[in-house]
Amino acid sequence: MVEEFAFDNTEERRRDRQNDAGWIEVIVGSMFSGKSEELIRRLRRAQIARQKVQVFKPKIDDRYSIEQIASHSGMTHVSNPVMTAKELMAQIKPETEVVGIDEGQFFDAGIVEAVNELANSGKRVIIAGLDQDYTGKPFEPMPQLLSIAEFITKTHAICVKCGATANYSQRTFDSEELVEVGASGKYEARCRRCFVPHSDEPTVHD
Repeated sequence: MVEEFAFDNTEERRRDRQNDAGWIEVIVGSMFSGKSEELIRRLRRAQIARQKVQVFKPKIDDRYSIEQIASHSGMTHVSNPVMTAKELMAQIKPETEVVGIDEGQFFDAGIVEAVNELANSGKRVIIAGLDQDYTGKPFEPMPQLLSIAEFITKTHAICVKCGATANYSQRTFDSEELVEVGASGKYEARCRRCFVPHSDEPTVHD
């Protein structure tokens, strides 16, 4: 379920557009919670409104496509793969009104300054990403982005173990690397009660 607290047709946002003011929207949650799907929905609404849109994703995320952001449900949107926040900023066009960014947790710390700069220049920035890593700890730089965002949406999945509201991404394979790109088969959505910080099948050492 997506809990959205701000919509495009609010008086506040209409005023912001008239004043040429930008803002930052952050969409966070666990894996399989619909973050990318919600991002794509907002980007499509902006395009229907004939706004000029640019979309970016980290090059490391090539699970479904190299040049598209994609939800686990199959929704896609054309995007530009970039390595760093600096590379992203170098590709921004002056006429762009809306900037979409998927998998924000995979960007370097410079993404925080970058999105602030974009918003200060009058652009609407929508960024989606995991707010927690596989251990259940805050996944930088997402907490920094949450702190500067005007609008925040928290999405939730369904726990595969008990069916409760899921807020965690359970890694189901052995690895101590913080960044391990994957989908179903490597991760599961879990609730607080069913979540454990490592794989269900821990490595057995001789």
